Formats: sequence, structure tokens, C-alpha cells
Amino acid sequence: MRKALALLVCLAAGAGAQTTDEIRGKKVVAEAIEALGGDAFLTMRDRVEEGRGYSFYNEQLSGLSRARIYTRYLTAPEPAKDGFLGLRERQGFGKKEEDWYVIFNEDGQGYEVTYRGAKPVPPATLRRWRDGIMHNAFYILRMRLKEPGMIVESKGAQVVDNQPVEVVDFTDSDNRVTRVYFQSSTKLPVKQEYVRRDAGERFEEVTLWSKYRDVGGIRWPYVTRRERDGQKIFEMFDESVQLNKDLTDDLFAVPAGVKMIDDKAAPAKK
Repeated sequence: MRKALALLVCLAAGAGAQTTDEIRGKKVVAEAIEALGGDAFLTMRDRVEEGRGYSFYNEQLSGLSRARIYTRYLTAPEPAKDGFLGLRERQGFGKKEEDWYVIFNEDGQGYEVTYRGAKPVPPATLRRWRDGIMHNAFYILRMRLKEPGMIVESKGAQVVDNQPVEVVDFTDSDNRVTRVYFQSSTKLPVKQEYVRRDAGERFEEVTLWSKYRDVGGIRWPYVTRRERDGQKIFEMFDESVQLNKDLTDDLFAVPAGVKMIDDKAAPAKK
């Protein structure tokens, strides 16, 4: 409760100089944090999600697999640091956990590990992952609200996908904007939107959440769907979610003895 109260005080600080939209936006955010679990949500150390993952291309199913997503939150600096990325992630696919997995770390390193060995994740994939984390509504609520220059602003009430929502824009010091839709009755986030630019191209990224369940005092969505430029690209159906499992550093590192693969060194195909 203490951490939630401290964050609410932070959000309310300087209210006299804020616009009506900022005050309303911060109220929506405070209600959302409380609905997600308050202190339990703000102090969540790690999470393990397991279920079925589906990938799509041109709205057609292109792949499906067992999926395990490991997430570990890192301690944010005090005072909050602009641009700090406090998260590690491991995405595992296949019946066996060792079949194929990808690890991403806060230092900008990432590796794909298979039975053949480990190879670095392409820079474009790393950029896309980092952008996705920095725009993620749960990460913003958990890690970024105290960040210097973060603006929280209400865009009013709407009806989206046949449900009433409160719309809030989060704008950081780099002028990145994430629009989040909070369901009016439950106060939980149900949708987010942002624009990603990479190599001169513009992409509209949308994520939708549903089927919230209580997990150790935290409300968490069991269905996640991602869309890009209006087309579905990924959907995850959780079968189990576990919290605060004290995930260790080695889970997010290439195992000792694994062969490192350099695709650039491979001979060109004729």
C-alpha cells in the first residue's frame, strides 16, 4: 500500500499547475493501478506466462507453438532516469523449453538459442523489442510514471470495440506517444496504440488485452493480441501465469558451452 500511495502522491504533485486533462488522466491511471493490484502490481518482481502462441501473416495462420514468456523487472534508479530500460525477457517456444528461445536484456543484447547454438538477434529486431517494451502500457504503469518529462493526459471517454473506455495518452521526453484505453467499469487496460518508425517506414502497432484473472492479488490478462497496420500478427492464450518466482540471471543469458553462430561468416549460397 505504501508504494501505491507514494506513486499517487507523485502523480498528484503540482496539480495546481496542471490542465484539466492532465488531472483527469492521472486519476484514470491511479484507478487503473489500484484495479491491477496496487502495491502487488507495483512491486511485482517477475512473471512466467505459459500457453499457446499463434503467429499470422496477411491474416492467415502462419505458425503455432507452445510458448513460455519469462519477464523480470529490474530496480529503477532514484531519481528516475530518462530512457532507463528495466526489464529482461525470455521467449521460449516448442514442447521442450530448450527447443528454441530468444533472450532480450536491458543492455541492448539479444540472442536466439536453438539446438544449433546461439546467434545475436538482428539490430532491427532488438529495436522493435525495445520500442515495444517502452510503449507497453503495463511497463509504463509499473516502471515509467516517475520518469522526467512523462506527460499523462486524458483524451476523454469513448466507446471502442463496443465497450466504454477512458482514453489516456502517455508522452515521454522523446515525444513518443502511447495511447491506452482503460475499460470504464473495471478500470483495466484493454487496448494500446502507438506509431513505430524504423528505417524510414511507419508502422501502426496495436495490442489488445482480455480475459483478466486474479493471479496472486494482481489482475492479469490471459489473452493478448497484437496487430500491425490493421492486420493481426500474433495472439497468445495463457494457460497459466505465475508471479514472483525469483527468476535468476542465468535464465536470461546464453548457457555456458553453447556454440556461438556467426551468420555473416557462413559461406554464400550459390
